[in-house]
Amino acid sequence: MSDDAQLDLARKRISDVRDQIARLDNSALDLVFREARSHNWFTDKPVTDEQLYEIYDLVKYGSTSSNTQPMRLIFVRTPEAKERLKPALMPANVEKTMIAPVTAIIGYDPTFWEDFALNYPIRPEMGDRFKGNEAVAEKFAFQMGTLQGAYLMLAARAVGLDTGGMGGFDPAKVDAEFFAGTPIKSNFLCNIGYGDLEGIKGPRLHRYDFDKVCSII
Repeated sequence: MSDDAQLDLARKRISDVRDQIARLDNSALDLVFREARSHNWFTDKPVTDEQLYEIYDLVKYGSTSSNTQPMRLIFVRTPEAKERLKPALMPANVEKTMIAPVTAIIGYDPTFWEDFALNYPIRPEMGDRFKGNEAVAEKFAFQMGTLQGAYLMLAARAVGLDTGGMGGFDPAKVDAEFFAGTPIKSNFLCNIGYGDLEGIKGPRLHRYDFDKVCSII
């Protein structure tokens, strides 16, 4: 297929989706945002491989700068893998993580730019700005990897699962245990499963209104 034909097809697919659905309905928005909660406790209903594949197959389409894809994921599910993770957790996060069907380690790869020509072939030379500039590559990978990690949480909610993001862990221990011998670094953790509603101990906490944190100029 020629470049022009591929472009026409891409535009048609966007147009076709817009013809089918203009926006998510209120029920979908409630599921993903308004009525979704961070969960500390989960039922024993398992999360399947198929569900994890489905989540990632949504996440990979989330927009990033220049189509960069620095996020790296390890889905920790087996009891043996959970025990490897346990020493890196802050005490308050141990029990909830051991109970959760899956704990995602969201990492980022500062050498993401080596695939620039593959992922952004229209401007492959843009990857050169990261070569030999570790600080810039590190910052960019962290930013885009964090964005992809947020997509992960929203994708999990969109397919009917619940999440609980965590920052209470020792990154150095996680990196040594799970990313040894690689340039990948851990960013945050996220428990995934079917939330136990008994673990919800109160109404939703305060959120800022638009005028408090936003401006239109």
